[in-house]
Amino acid sequence: MTQRLTIRRPDDWHVHLRDGAMLEAVAGYTARQFARAIVMPNLTPPVTSVAAARDYRARILAALGEGARFEPLMTCYLTDQADPDTIAAGHEEGVFTACKLYPAHATTNSAHGVTDIAAIAPVLERMQRIGMPLLIHGEVTDRSIDIFDREAVFLDRVLTPLIRDFPALRIVLEHITTAEAAVFVAEAAHPIAATITPQHLIINRNAIFDGGLRPHAYCLPVAKREAHRLAVRRAAVSGSPRFFLGTDSAPHVVGAKESACGCAGIFNAPFALETYLRVFDEEDAIDRFEGFASEHGARFYGLPLNPGTITLERVPVTVPATTGEGATAVVPFLAGETLAWRLAG
Repeated sequence: MTQRLTIRRPDDWHVHLRDGAMLEAVAGYTARQFARAIVMPNLTPPVTSVAAARDYRARILAALGEGARFEPLMTCYLTDQADPDTIAAGHEEGVFTACKLYPAHATTNSAHGVTDIAAIAPVLERMQRIGMPLLIHGEVTDRSIDIFDREAVFLDRVLTPLIRDFPALRIVLEHITTAEAAVFVAEAAHPIAATITPQHLIINRNAIFDGGLRPHAYCLPVAKREAHRLAVRRAAVSGSPRFFLGTDSAPHVVGAKESACGCAGIFNAPFALETYLRVFDEEDAIDRFEGFASEHGARFYGLPLNPGTITLERVPVTVPATTGEGATAVVPFLAGETLAWRLAG
């Protein structure tokens, strides 16, 4: 039985670092484990300009302090009014790594998102031309569609025509939750990949209602049936370069989760690698963990692999009940549970 595992230093291809006091409270968890991270732009107001992205990146680095070995990769929040020239210039300057498509009202701080894909066709055409990735929250927002079906419907209604109209556009379908999405990404004749979160590998929708409402198991896309969890799990450990690590770690203060209208989001950053490795260990796929965590994403984005390494050891570690305090108190994923692996050092 493997007792220590050393892998190339990994990257997180989808994370919410928030801003202000929360940014200062949570950024270190991501930087401790990952060399780089794709940082989501759904702040208030959202990151829609090169200047805003540059300033946000500076705040992230300031929160980490001098000596941090971490590179935030910034993204542009797409709106119906997005300008192709501005986005292309930001990409050329090395400020925007990718653009993020939130269907309007799909998730946290997405009210300014895209109402109709047709509205951003000129942006997508330019992104296709310059090789800039499009990151997609893949759910329809039609309230007549059951919340558990919104990802699958998105594949048919939006993603299928999108890849037909933009056949060379590089796409990352983020935080997939369904068997349909896993198959779509694996089999598409298109430059498309998917990120997978730790929570969607471990919980199904029963976790939200286990003995009562469990707000800390609620995220968007919401966890689905067990059959979908198993399908996503198979995709993650398959070794396919189209699937890679993206935590979607999304902290909300305890009071915002435990309320009459609790926020969507699971904060998994403190023990992200340990949680992912638990899954690969259970599936007898430890030999494929480095590819999922450290190689597939970088290659899809066309970025160099990281030079350093990290080591995990088979030593039990208990996830605390909360992290932070007061205005930054957050309940982490798997709070109170003991994980079999811990990050060494």
